[in-house]
Amino acid sequence: MRLASIHFYPVKSTAGHEIHEAEVQPWGLADDRRYMIVDERGGMLTARELPRLLACVATVDRGTLTLTGPHAAPLRVAPDGVTSAIDVRGTLIELTDCGDEAARWLSELAGRPVRLKWLDDPTRRPVDPAYGRPEDRVSLADAYPLLLTSTASLVQLNDWIAEGALERGEEAPEPLPMHRFRPNVVVDGAGTPFAEDEWKRVRIGAVDFRVTKICDRCVLTTIDTATYTKGKEPIRTLSKHRRWDGKVWFGINLIPDGPGRIATGDAVTIL
Repeated sequence: MRLASIHFYPVKSTAGHEIHEAEVQPWGLADDRRYMIVDERGGMLTARELPRLLACVATVDRGTLTLTGPHAAPLRVAPDGVTSAIDVRGTLIELTDCGDEAARWLSELAGRPVRLKWLDDPTRRPVDPAYGRPEDRVSLADAYPLLLTSTASLVQLNDWIAEGALERGEEAPEPLPMHRFRPNVVVDGAGTPFAEDEWKRVRIGAVDFRVTKICDRCVLTTIDTATYTKGKEPIRTLSKHRRWDGKVWFGINLIPDGPGRIATGDAVTIL
């Protein structure tokens, strides 16, 4: 197996980037999901509620975040040093505000008042102790440092979607792209679809990872990133073929054993 692609998302729930190599840190890929968007009361906002956030392209150059979107000129973001406790999926984390200019820029894109927050210290947020060790940390990703998906599994899922459409007398849709699932690492050559469900440990290049669990999927995967509208797939088809414990599943969550670097083309080994 080989590492087919690497993806990171500087601002949670905005557009991602495909990169050729990345630094792996204890809490995830370098610069991955260190920023997030909140409402006026400090509540976390994602593309689940505001699909238009996916029109925002965030880049990081030597530690400086730049926002690009269809509605305004690019904006370089400068956190203003004001911190507050924000509820990040059940854990209160001190985050730094990114100032009024960033708030105005994002509010115009979102169509409602929002603010941008920055996690300056990623050691603040622990991983769910049910799946991690006491020392494990995660940035502002939903729950775990990295998400791995497999090209073989996506091929199978798209085949199922096409079969379901034909059974309903519909035309088979265009295959779903992998970016719908917002992975960090995509592996090619796994052979059997969903073989990753059984993996316990994996090595990418020279970096070892623990598999915490299979990843349960939400409505975010149904958003067409060209139109920012929600559809029925892949949740409808995953519900038929990949549903248990009241959830649907695609991909696996990883925690790195230590820091290192990975690059596309790296060997992927099951340990």
